[in-house]
Amino acid sequence: MSDVGSLMLLDTASLYYRAFFGVPETVRAPDGTPVNAIRGLLDMTSRLVRARHPAQLVACLDADWRPAFRVAAVPSYKAHRLAPDGRSEETPPALAVQVPVIEEVLHASGVAVAGQPGYEADDIMGTLAARSDRPVDVVTGDRDLFQLVDDQREVRVIYTVRGLMNMDVIDEAAVTAKYDIPGRAYADFAALRGDPSDGLPGVPGVGDKTAAALIRAFGSVEGITAALDAGHGGFPRGSRDKLEKARDYLDVALSVVKVADDAPVPEVDGTLPAVPPDPARLQELGDRWGLGSSLGRFVTAVCPA
Repeated sequence: MSDVGSLMLLDTASLYYRAFFGVPETVRAPDGTPVNAIRGLLDMTSRLVRARHPAQLVACLDADWRPAFRVAAVPSYKAHRLAPDGRSEETPPALAVQVPVIEEVLHASGVAVAGQPGYEADDIMGTLAARSDRPVDVVTGDRDLFQLVDDQREVRVIYTVRGLMNMDVIDEAAVTAKYDIPGRAYADFAALRGDPSDGLPGVPGVGDKTAAALIRAFGSVEGITAALDAGHGGFPRGSRDKLEKARDYLDVALSVVKVADDAPVPEVDGTLPAVPPDPARLQELGDRWGLGSSLGRFVTAVCPA
């Protein structure tokens, strides 16, 4: 798979959260406002573009961090992240003030930004990846997006959890090596084991090993429920009763776990801009927030002319 000419999709919130917690909060604007997430995101993007040489770049955003269709299916979905107002996501105040600046910098630099009401950034990436006729690099620190890997369509995940100096390139072989499941079966595997960080309960008593054994035996959640209905054998010891008790959850789990590949996202041209469309605004933002060399490197990377 070639890196040159790819579509690079940024899981923007995942990256700026990682920057916020990875870059010291002592990195501040002239007025004392923290800018560690802004500068960290700009530096990460610069390095990624220089290393991967994408032809197109799209920063994907959560227009809805907790979509109603997922909450309706599993009410606990991300419920533990709710702010006191019961609607918004609880965000560290020092990060919250930086998010609007990040969006302004992206727009002023000419980097394409995509989001859609009612959908998470994951769904935007899934949809744009499905539409693409280029190889796709999905840049994220979220393992949920491993479900997008597809060797035939040249879709892989650039996994940043160990930092940009130790990025893992996740393809189908990497999924199989890590979880002992077929390379495209991650969503079904994740639905079975659950994910406390997303408020996804999983099947009680079914951990990674049992979930993997079930996927190897039956292929998918649908295959498991069909086998339960038919009274088939082949279930790991003790798992049948657990699965039977969790039937209501199994019937809806994939509607929460699976990333949409058909969200109504407007067409987006992610071609890297030759020059920033609003250089005066970029200069103003750089001066106002003390973005310095981070902004300079970012503009040089994403505006290659």
